[in-house]
Amino acid sequence: MESAEKSLQRLRERIEIACRNCGRDIREITLIGASKAVSSEKLREFHAAGLRAVGENYVQEATRKQREIAQDESVDSSTRCAFDWHFIGALQSNKACEIVGKFVLIHSVDRTRLAQALSDEARKKNVVQAILLQVNLGDEASKAGCAIDELPALWNFCAELPGLKVRGLMCLPPASQDAEQSRVYFRRMRELREQMRASSTRLSSDDLSYDDSSDDDFGGELSMGMSGDYAVAIEEGATMIRVGTALFGARV
Repeated sequence: MESAEKSLQRLRERIEIACRNCGRDIREITLIGASKAVSSEKLREFHAAGLRAVGENYVQEATRKQREIAQDESVDSSTRCAFDWHFIGALQSNKACEIVGKFVLIHSVDRTRLAQALSDEARKKNVVQAILLQVNLGDEASKAGCAIDELPALWNFCAELPGLKVRGLMCLPPASQDAEQSRVYFRRMRELREQMRASSTRLSSDDLSYDDSSDDDFGGELSMGMSGDYAVAIEEGATMIRVGTALFGARV
């Protein structure tokens, strides 16, 4: 089995090639290890190798791992495992109390009821929760995400809610064995982001940047691209890629 260090290095080399091929800087890309079904022990190995951001799909699994890693007393506190935790799975409104304030970014906000629940919880905890709006580009009944024509209203609704900060967009394109089939969806995501930036009177360019100190010209974050198509996503403007199998190996 390949070591965490070699696996992470290999993936970063491929990301760098993808960036070079389209004239981008690898520092523009946040690699998120999609860690569903990956053990806390394995996550510690990848943290030691240099991985700093992970994305979880299920609230219960995610919070369990957070507790296990935070309570690890086997290492000195100065080197203890500390990730940026992202929530990348479908989310129910009644889970807001378990998730707000525990993740640097929630990628999967796709309806006003969920946004309101997150805002209410953020106000209770006196925190600001960063979110992305998930778009169902393929109009697939089996996938979460708001419809394209619903996006402007959702964006503006969230922009008005206290305790939330809209950072950009996320998508899961229709599954395909050919990464090139995803290109049209990734390109559409980039277009949607630019349309939202141009049409919104409530959001400044700073509001659409995950890192407020960044001078990045991209503006809004685009969370798109997984193990099979992250290179194409990077070429089309992704700022965050969510990679599982290509990093951690196949789940068992």
